[in-house]
Amino acid sequence: MPGTNWPYPPPNGWTAADLDRIGGDGLCGELDALQHIELVDGELIVMAPRTEFHRRVVERLRDELQRQAPPHLAATREMDVVLGPRQRPCPDVSVVTATAARDLDRTFYQPEDVLLVVEVVSKSSEIRDRETKPRRYAEAGIAHFWRVENNSGAPVVYVYELDPASRSYALTGIFHDRLECRVPFPTDIRLDTLVR
Repeated sequence: MPGTNWPYPPPNGWTAADLDRIGGDGLCGELDALQHIELVDGELIVMAPRTEFHRRVVERLRDELQRQAPPHLAATREMDVVLGPRQRPCPDVSVVTATAARDLDRTFYQPEDVLLVVEVVSKSSEIRDRETKPRRYAEAGIAHFWRVENNSGAPVVYVYELDPASRSYALTGIFHDRLECRVPFPTDIRLDTLVR
């Protein structure tokens, strides 16, 4: 990217628009080093390698949500959501409008496209996945947030719903064996199938 002093951020931090200007080989020819990044509070976050637990849960949860979603919605994985000029997180799984998902040239979604975001917590991202990113999703008005934790190899899902008055999430359920929700659409998932 012309005018950048990589790896140092610009004086006012990175912006969401900067991420679309990163070429396929990274900012300065790093190849795969920057292939999975996100922008949180103006800071580029290079994602750590995924565990097998994380990979399985993300893939299988996305598949199950897609299978159960009504036709006007679609489930996707690892697709950025631009929440503001300095906020472009990459949720592990999202449920978006089918209209937005049909746009094959897009590189991100807007908050109004997104009904649900899911973060699968990793050791390297605990604070971001538990505190920072949910706060930013709520401030942007995304109605539903799920957090998946690894409890000795078994997924536990914490389900949150947006309180529009406070623009913050309220915990509505903790699921250990079976995830049964009515919002944002009726969902019934046996959690052990996500890791087997």
